Amino acid sequence: MTVKDAPGGYTDFHPRWYRRPMPVFWWVRRRSYLAFVARELSSVFVAWFVAFLLLLIRAVGQGEAAYQRYLDWAANPFIIAVNVVALGFVVFHAITWFNLAPQAMVVRMRGQRVPPSMIAGGNYLAWLVASAIVIWIVLA
Repeated sequence: MTVKDAPGGYTDFHPRWYRRPMPVFWWVRRRSYLAFVARELSSVFVAWFVAFLLLLIRAVGQGEAAYQRYLDWAANPFIIAVNVVALGFVVFHAITWFNLAPQAMVVRMRGQRVPPSMIAGGNYLAWLVASAIVIWIVLA
C-alpha cells in the first residue's frame, strides 16, 4: 500500500502523529487567554457602534421622517440592551488597547525611551479630555 492509497495518507510504517485533543473552550481556563479572546470579540461591538452611527447619519440625511423612524427603532428595548452591552465591550476594548499601546510603539525623547506608563497615561488623558468635550457639547 502506498502513501497515496492509505486513508489519511499514512501507511503501516508511517504512523499518524499523536495530537492531543483540544477542547473547544480551551481559552477559558487562563485569565490572559480569556481577556485576549474577549478583546478580539469586542471588535464585533465596535463594528456595531460604527454601523449604528452610520445608520444615524443616513437617517439624518434622509429627512425628518427617516430620522424619526430611526429614533423609534433605536428606542426598542432590544436595541437599547445591545447598545448597553456594546458600550461595556467598547470600553473594555479601549482600556485593553491603551494598556497595549506601550508595547506596540516605542517612543524616544532625547535618546531615551519614554516610560510605558507615560504612553498609557497619555492615552487615558486624551480619552478623558475627549469625553469631557463630548459631555460639554451634549449638555450645553
